[in-house]
Amino acid sequence: MTDWKSLITREMNNRDDSWDSVVSCTLTEEELCEQFDDGYGGSEGKPFTLWTKTRVYFPVVYDGKEWVESVSRDPDGKPTSHFGGE
Repeated sequence: MTDWKSLITREMNNRDDSWDSVVSCTLTEEELCEQFDDGYGGSEGKPFTLWTKTRVYFPVVYDGKEWVESVSRDPDGKPTSHFGGE
């Protein structure tokens, strides 16, 4: 079991970003903290988009496994890798 806040925080840490830079989020604080099963089988996490000053965060699912990815908010010349499997 996990929640979006934990998964977003992990992705933020990977991208040198933080909750202090959040500009907008489509989920409430309560929704961010709702527990769900992120394991394989079916997606359970509520859809969302979260914007910080430098990145856009969103849910990804592959075969029912859920996690968070992000892309640059503004063009930076860096390509985006494939999401959802290899």
